[in-house]
Amino acid sequence: MGDRRVMVVTGGSRGIGAGIVLGAVADGWDVAFTYRDREDAAGAVMAAARDVAPEARCQAFRLEVSESADVDRAGDAVLEAFGTVHAVVANAAVTCANLAVSTTDEEWRTVIDTNLTGAFYVVRRFLPELLVNRWGRLIFVSSIAAHGMAGDAAYCASKAGLLGLSAALAKEYGRKGITSNTLLLSLFETDMTRQELAGEKRAFYEKHSPVGRAGQVSEVAAAVLYLASEAASFVTGQDIGVTGGLDWFH
Repeated sequence: MGDRRVMVVTGGSRGIGAGIVLGAVADGWDVAFTYRDREDAAGAVMAAARDVAPEARCQAFRLEVSESADVDRAGDAVLEAFGTVHAVVANAAVTCANLAVSTTDEEWRTVIDTNLTGAFYVVRRFLPELLVNRWGRLIFVSSIAAHGMAGDAAYCASKAGLLGLSAALAKEYGRKGITSNTLLLSLFETDMTRQELAGEKRAFYEKHSPVGRAGQVSEVAAAVLYLASEAASFVTGQDIGVTGGLDWFH
């Protein structure tokens, strides 16, 4: 693969995505990450990456993952800047929490187009490069919501779709040196969860989690880096829970 490995992380300007970016540069990767509209947050992640690993290349690219033409444009820019890609982490996601009976067409399309179709567009764009290298890692960030939870049918459907997408890619490209796996996450410490899961809701999840706490973003990054490593060359087509044992929602 050469001296420097290159990872693409979508939705890397905050939360879990930012944690993956910083973990990757600390682990010796060069990282291209995408953001939709928070240029200030993307700049802060690049600055943090320079502090963590001054020798690493870390560059942000604006991207609307739900638009295939924009994915192609950003993909061209990434390859021009970095020369190649070895791993793709499909992390970008949105939610429009609502009961199914009240979910609008627009809400459904927004969530599915971003979380599932966007992941497909990004992977499709970089697959030719992985095939040329005859080595690659595809990692999809899903959720235990893939198995269903009340009040967010679109999100659940999008995250469940990633499981099938990843499994298909594992079967199509395993003999080309490319693995594909999905991480199913539960509750993690991010700005978003601290805002949306406060008070009694947070206490409920922590009470019922076997480890008694929310996960740390660094723990997601560690799982991603394992799946992106040579050590995981025999791990493909898997749905791996990083949940603290909390594998269900109400």
